[in-house]
Amino acid sequence: MENNISIGSLYLQTLMILGGAIIAAPLFKRMGLGTVLGYLAAGVIIGPIARFITDGEELLHFSELGVVFLLFIIGLDLKPSRLWSLRHAIFGLGLAQVALCAVTLAFLGVYVAGLPVPAAIIVGCGFALSSTAFAMQILEDKGETSQKYGQKAFAILLFQDLAIVPILALIPALSPSESSQSAANFHVAAALGAIIILIIAGRYLLNPMFRIIGNTGAREVMIAAALFVVLGSAALMEAAGLSMAMGAFIAGVLLADSSYRHELAADVEPFRGIFLGLFFVAVGLSLNLVVILDNWLMILLSVPVIIVTKIAIIYLLCRIFRTSHNDAVKVAFLLPQGGEFAFVLFSTASAAAVITDALASELIAAITISMALTPLCVTIGNRLLTNTKQEDGMEENFEGAGSDVLMIGFSRYGQIASQILLAGGSDVTVIDNSANKIRAAGRFGFRIYFGDGQRKDVLEMAGIRKAKLVAICTEKKEITDRIVDLIQTEFPDVKLYVRSFDREHTLQLRAKGVDYELRETFESGLLFGRKTLEALGMPEEEAQTIADDVRQRDEDRLHVQASEGILAGRHLLFNKPVTPEPLVKPTRSAVPLDKATEETIAPAKPYPEAGIVLTPASE
Repeated sequence: MENNISIGSLYLQTLMILGGAIIAAPLFKRMGLGTVLGYLAAGVIIGPIARFITDGEELLHFSELGVVFLLFIIGLDLKPSRLWSLRHAIFGLGLAQVALCAVTLAFLGVYVAGLPVPAAIIVGCGFALSSTAFAMQILEDKGETSQKYGQKAFAILLFQDLAIVPILALIPALSPSESSQSAANFHVAAALGAIIILIIAGRYLLNPMFRIIGNTGAREVMIAAALFVVLGSAALMEAAGLSMAMGAFIAGVLLADSSYRHELAADVEPFRGIFLGLFFVAVGLSLNLVVILDNWLMILLSVPVIIVTKIAIIYLLCRIFRTSHNDAVKVAFLLPQGGEFAFVLFSTASAAAVITDALASELIAAITISMALTPLCVTIGNRLLTNTKQEDGMEENFEGAGSDVLMIGFSRYGQIASQILLAGGSDVTVIDNSANKIRAAGRFGFRIYFGDGQRKDVLEMAGIRKAKLVAICTEKKEITDRIVDLIQTEFPDVKLYVRSFDREHTLQLRAKGVDYELRETFESGLLFGRKTLEALGMPEEEAQTIADDVRQRDEDRLHVQASEGILAGRHLLFNKPVTPEPLVKPTRSAVPLDKATEETIAPAKPYPEAGIVLTPASE
């Protein structure tokens, strides 16, 4: 009976969380406050205010799987070569940020808050870390993960996850307990051993495993295998005292070169979204209003001091590392909050008697409030940006570019084509010169590089010399022509597949010798006509035969027009009223006309696609 009650209570709590999320998140998004703040508000109302759920901290630990899935997907998009290209930002800017923030905040803890030195060190290290979940979710919502400032922020967050190892090792060293001190070396060795095991397994086991499962064609087994890899790597790291998210990230990086990475990302993405939303709700649920009310003055003073201190340090370091003012502001106001790992850090420090239980509760409350203030900090930061063009935040950054297919232009035409390529396991490097389009595409997981395909240096940086094929899918005919001319002049050995805009453009592209072209509306028009015939009662086979015949006669006409001009292969038009007649095979000469009729001829205009032959109604 008690078991049934507990199960019923669990179902009821789940319904309340889901209901609160689906109401608050869209509402806050509509108000321009972002979904993150909506999830937080739902958690605060359901938990601390209404007291419907009182075990928010347990849910918070479980919902950290959202961060785990997020880091796995990020890792899938970071090939080892691209990760290596970020080494200066990770181990330069990231190291400087953690070290300087930790020292400064520890100094404030000793000389302002009056904390003992060991406690101040742990407090400084805890607040030096930022929330990967909050920062990356905001970047994804805005579609700015691929921008230069987004890469800087990610590099800092990645080093913070790496810094967990030495920070955890500090706790036993600072603890008055001898048993804790003797365990320090064991924790470090276990951490290094877990990382080595994961790297070896990822290098020699993961790809063969997914190859075997993929050959079976069992979709549900592939999903189960993806979850097993993510959760298994996370559990291994947690057992070694490291961040679960770090384990998932390493697994993702090791699979970044796999031909299954796109399918794995698609399998994990729904779980990432659900659990990450649950994490934000759990942060709101775990907010301890009693601790906040009892220590409101300390929290009221400490949280703004911590946020302002981190903003100032991060901005200064970004400028030292040659980051523009706008990007430095964006990074600084994105990462001023405390991180989710601080919950574990302060709890562990409390258990080791480095800090008191009361102080741990106050610090956790301060971390939670700082997280809740993140959307507000980002909004304030946006007001401090200098007046530049809307696209100034997008810089040409081709780290990690270079694939078998280089696609120029992420138009609707290109989006459809790229989905086919990605589903087929091909790597595609996409470049586009619209920052807004890149931001929008980033929300759907596409990795697009900002650059103008009409420039030789951009094509070089985008990896055109490595590409087996270039697909030109731009939205303007004249731009397409300039790119074709540039590539044929500078890179004559590259295969060109080009989007054509009309019949005349097709003939021009064929004259230039491109490897393949396709009019943007031709095949869709044929399919539409065939489906219409079927709707009118024609058998499917007969409708398909007619469509194939029209396609072949259109191709025949193109061959004639390629040698004799656009007017070849069709009857001339008259000023008289005309009615269409059935399509006929192309002819190589115009119908002979007498002089009287010839004087009434109107300027001939080519029909766009079908090549319909028109004759005077009177005839």
